[in-house]
Amino acid sequence: MKNGLLAALLCGAMLTGCSSMGGVGNGGSQSLVLATPLQVTYQSELKLIRLGQMINAPEVEPEKLALLFYERGATYDKIGMTSLARFDFNQALKVKPDFAEAYNYLGVYMTQMQEFDAAFEAFDSVLELQPDHQYAYMNRGIALYYAGVTHLAVADLEQFVSYDPGEPYRNIWLYLAQSETDPEAALAKLKQRQQLHATDAWGWKIVDFYTGKITENEFVASVTVGIDNNQALAERLSETYFYLGKWYQAKGNNNFAASFYKLALSNNVYEFIEHKYALLELDLLSQQRQALTQ
Repeated sequence: MKNGLLAALLCGAMLTGCSSMGGVGNGGSQSLVLATPLQVTYQSELKLIRLGQMINAPEVEPEKLALLFYERGATYDKIGMTSLARFDFNQALKVKPDFAEAYNYLGVYMTQMQEFDAAFEAFDSVLELQPDHQYAYMNRGIALYYAGVTHLAVADLEQFVSYDPGEPYRNIWLYLAQSETDPEAALAKLKQRQQLHATDAWGWKIVDFYTGKITENEFVASVTVGIDNNQALAERLSETYFYLGKWYQAKGNNNFAASFYKLALSNNVYEFIEHKYALLELDLLSQQRQALTQ
């Protein structure tokens, strides 16, 4: 990476008005793409008020009460109020102990906190209640990946890919897990899936970059294609910078990886797994630094 991107990263970190910094990756001049961070909307605030009123209304049926707690928890999650979200999901489970979706959310939170046994228990509960719950396989696979249980992570993520092989993010997470044990074989398998299943969906641009089909400049240049509003841009940037962080981390450049994880977080797309796990990645990098200094 050339020094221009480092300058651009520092520029973005300092929230200055830099608009054109050369040298992303290995070729050409490319600006660092930034979006206005997403803010809590009036609609979300009003929804929380209404849900609170409905929850506190007298004689609410248990089934409806559980759904109301779940919906308010999902709304809290969307705006980054994780502790309140966790409380509501737990309340939903108290009312309705077989609420699979609430377990799924709680498992993700446990993964973020590196409480892996609790995460596995939550995802196992989801799959006991709904054996074909696709995203429980994804989330348990990711939890296993971060816990270092790679062979089980790969098994879960292979199952997740099997439900929709043309969905790029499924293929990316499977590649990340497989690359933990054999990076070259993982890349070859990713190329095979790319050849068989790639579509025009933008997420395949990430795969194109990982497999060397396009350069980093070309990848970053693709970010704004088809984007016509700030929210869509913020969401795409959250994904872009997270997976750039994973790519640089795999290359051993933890400083750049950390910068990209922070950029992923800067968009405030709290509900995306890329935002959630960017926080975890930064925690893990911090733990590595502390271990080295000790």
